Amino acid sequence: MADYDVVIVGSGLAGLTAGLFAARHGLSTLILEANIPGGHLVSVEKIEDFPGFPDGVAGYDLCPTVQRQAADQGAEFQRAEVQSLQAKDRLWSVVTDQETHSAKAVIVATGSKLKELGVPGETKFMGRGVSHCASCDGPLYDGQVVGVVGGGDSALQEALILANFAESVLIFQREEAFSAQHSYLRRALGEPKILPRYRTVVEEIFGDDQLRGVRVRNLQTDDVARVDLAALFIYAGIQPNTTFLNDAVKLSDAGHVPTDAWMKTERDGLYAVGDIRQDSAAQAIAAAGDGATAAIAAWRYIKKRFPDECKRD
Repeated sequence: MADYDVVIVGSGLAGLTAGLFAARHGLSTLILEANIPGGHLVSVEKIEDFPGFPDGVAGYDLCPTVQRQAADQGAEFQRAEVQSLQAKDRLWSVVTDQETHSAKAVIVATGSKLKELGVPGETKFMGRGVSHCASCDGPLYDGQVVGVVGGGDSALQEALILANFAESVLIFQREEAFSAQHSYLRRALGEPKILPRYRTVVEEIFGDDQLRGVRVRNLQTDDVARVDLAALFIYAGIQPNTTFLNDAVKLSDAGHVPTDAWMKTERDGLYAVGDIRQDSAAQAIAAAGDGATAAIAAWRYIKKRFPDECKRD
């Protein structure tokens, strides 16, 4: 069992920033991640609202930069999947698929995953027309008709990327209007290739060896129609990656972690940051702020509870 002052679960922008600040405060810091560091932001072609980057910044540039900063300050990284957290005496045991680590404080930054539609054909055609990454797969559909499901920031941002390649982009949105930021909304509605389909839901995805189209229902008229598409990009909301926390802390009905303003949960030494926490703004800059706040809170907690073991006054 390896011992650390702080173990951070997840290496999205919130987790990386937490690691940077924890290490800068002299805490021995381990960042655990089952996948590629950076989380879903790694696949974002341009983050337009992150301060300091007036022309935007790619997620695959921003996240590795913060990772390098954290590593330069002494944070360690390990590829492992966390299976559970267990409180032991005054410490936390972080159980992974490889080994167990002991920590005085734990910061959970596991982020969220995109929700599935749960319709026939979705699983069958994943990677064969169904996608969650416009910047990755958009060029494959140059000059073709594609669809997007959703009406938030991610959906409109990805639709704008797809408009650079596709002949047209149909956006299926169950509500009467989009819920995205005004900046994305203005640009999307001003793009002639983007064609909104409000009050419309996708009920089936069909094809042969490749996706060929979708069956949709108009929620106002109840009319059902077939729409031929080359691909469907799904951004119908997110759900927090918190199932492994069920025995460690109470979750909201939606699976989010309640915290106070310092990111502290109901359990001593346990913090939650980013869009897994209840009432998160679910924005990159807010995630970074959460990470910094939690690291400072953890440092103060460790100084107070383990005064004889602190490395720095």
